[in-house]
Amino acid sequence: MTQQAETAEPKIAAYLCAGCGLGERLDLERLAKVAAEAGAGAVEQHEMLCGEDGVARIRGGIQDGATHLVLGACSRRAKTGAFNFADDGAAVARVNLREGVIWTQPEDAGETTQEMADDYLRMGCAEAKFMRAPRAIAADERGANKRILVVGGGVSGMTAALEAARAGYEVLLVEKSGALGGWAKSLHRRLPRRAPFSAPAENDTAELCAAVEHEKNITVFLNAHIARTSGAPGRFSADIAQGENTRTENIGAIVQASGFRRYDASQLPEFAYGKTPDVVDQMELEALARAADENGAPIARPSDGKAVQSVVFVQCAGQRSEKPGHLPYCSGCCCGVSIKQAMYFKMRDSEADANIIYTDLRAPGNGEDFYRAAQEMGVVFTNGAVERVEAGTNGAQLAVHFRDHVLDEDAVARADLVVLATGQVANSGVDISAVEKNEDGEKEKNGNGKDESAEKKPAQVSVPVESILQLDYRQGPDLPHLKHGFSDSHFICFPYETRRTGIYACGPPRRPMDMHQAMEDATGAALKAIQAVENAGLGRAAHPRAGDLSFPSFRRDGCTQCKRCTVECPFGAIDQDAEGYPQFNESRCRRCGTCMGACPVRVISFENYSVDTVGQQIKAIDMPDEFDEKPRILVLACENDAYPALDMAAHNRIHYNAFVRVIPIRCLGSVNAIWVTDALNAGFDGIMLLGCKKGDDYQCHFVTGAALAHERMGKIDDTLNQLQLEPERVRAFEVEITDIARVPQLINDYAAKIDEIGMNPFKGF
Repeated sequence: MTQQAETAEPKIAAYLCAGCGLGERLDLERLAKVAAEAGAGAVEQHEMLCGEDGVARIRGGIQDGATHLVLGACSRRAKTGAFNFADDGAAVARVNLREGVIWTQPEDAGETTQEMADDYLRMGCAEAKFMRAPRAIAADERGANKRILVVGGGVSGMTAALEAARAGYEVLLVEKSGALGGWAKSLHRRLPRRAPFSAPAENDTAELCAAVEHEKNITVFLNAHIARTSGAPGRFSADIAQGENTRTENIGAIVQASGFRRYDASQLPEFAYGKTPDVVDQMELEALARAADENGAPIARPSDGKAVQSVVFVQCAGQRSEKPGHLPYCSGCCCGVSIKQAMYFKMRDSEADANIIYTDLRAPGNGEDFYRAAQEMGVVFTNGAVERVEAGTNGAQLAVHFRDHVLDEDAVARADLVVLATGQVANSGVDISAVEKNEDGEKEKNGNGKDESAEKKPAQVSVPVESILQLDYRQGPDLPHLKHGFSDSHFICFPYETRRTGIYACGPPRRPMDMHQAMEDATGAALKAIQAVENAGLGRAAHPRAGDLSFPSFRRDGCTQCKRCTVECPFGAIDQDAEGYPQFNESRCRRCGTCMGACPVRVISFENYSVDTVGQQIKAIDMPDEFDEKPRILVLACENDAYPALDMAAHNRIHYNAFVRVIPIRCLGSVNAIWVTDALNAGFDGIMLLGCKKGDDYQCHFVTGAALAHERMGKIDDTLNQLQLEPERVRAFEVEITDIARVPQLINDYAAKIDEIGMNPFKGF
């Protein structure tokens, strides 16, 4: 959307709280004068601003004509309910005087504490002047469809469909095969999911299938696949192909439960797989056990049909290995499955030998109970690493050569049957990371609109598997992957969220897991899908700024069509129109501001967060001259991890340097280089960028924001060189929300470094 001019002059009312020790530590009369000088038309003090009377006074001010509120009290993360005036149509700037000032400074700090409070109030008034109350997406532009599409009819997909349907939502369930159930329906028995965890449980997948088929809110499409998906939360459109017929369905959210593929055990010739039928993987053993049960006979050795009297399970077969073709990760559920399968033999014949050779035994979900039950049955657990398996001839047993880690010697185990615990390979669709790193073949332009390159070829993407969702997104046809092929989701804070708003991955596409874990995962994904359609219907943002009514817009006459916003948006929320201008898809947008940080000409903004709302705060800070020996350090702190860590440090009364001024930002990816340039030109002696952890194990709530900010640091270094300033004057730090003690120490150490290199030579110009 393009920006609209704001016609009315903001009427600012400032409210100062005296509670929580603010009245005792700060001169509120002086603060009132600061607010008036900074543009507040009305200033009031109150003993407890968050109380019923205080909130009523604020609402009274709105009724008297105040359009912008500056609340000098506690952190913006506190009392969010009491200070929520969105329905009143007022823009609100929160000034953190409690956690940001008095709790971070010793009681005898005196004037420096008051100076901090003065600056923060000036900053709040400056922010208020340049912000607007968010206006929700127009009702006719919101997605109102609340149907949910589930792709995949295995245990994960069926569970997600049932959970959503039982909550009252219509569900479309698409399964590519001719029957529901996935891999689970072929299991002989399943891992137990409730106490006493003493034996394998009955496979109840058939009952789950029947529940889906009889649920009136679920429509099942078998022998079907998704031919195309377009749209956004609340207004997705999916083409469902069945044979030669294709029908278009409108839905509000999508759950991808496309399961896993078995690791190809033929890549393990050292274990004799493929050389003898008596070496099988875990799924093949399930078939042997099921056939034996149906025939009322012992589990038979494939080569000659004789009853298996001894079996060896090889754990981590082709897993947790950096060898070419192997899986470098642990599939999590294989140990539990081997324990279950070893019980198959011991439950039929207590004299049968069952030996599990493992390096590390991992059986999450049931603690020690299932493992102990297997021990009591006589299953042997050997700590070792299998090196090779030799196939026997003329009915001879297999020879399993391994290194015994307990005895620290080589050993050989003889067996009628060897079972390889191979891993899960995510069935996540096409890895589109290469697409995101390059544009779609068009010439890129720099901030001045000039071509930076000659003809660029489109990114070449290898497609080893079929696309699952066939997304009609310029960023690619499927969900972005992590490095091992699992769908990229925020494992720590938002485990079901992907980088495509309104689309949620669950089960093995997200990480390796057993049936019970997959069902729990599917329940979470279904709930997130429900949340997505409800938020879309109200025009609100999804996580992590759930409920945010703002959305990005841009000033068309200043746009150079460089497409950086389109390329760098982590969520595929920006396309381009026929003329090459950005086209924002508000329902896909997470409101992170990464596009704003990417824009070289600064034409992208949100109503309540923009280059100006932060830039004017920086300019509002009183800058002492170089002879006052009072440096100023600007801290741009991510509101998701760094700012909460600072708040919690304040709650613990961990003090830090009084010369810092902290501005919370939505994401480090939203930092525009102009803020750094303006701060340095204004005389700031140092700038700290506090963002989330980046990399493969990122903790950035907006996925790529922290990484992008660090990439942009190269441009900031160029700015420092142009200004002939030391590179230490701008530093970026990775911060976790648990760094309660570390963040204040980072600030203090950085302040000491600034003291060492001296004041900014631009101070006073």
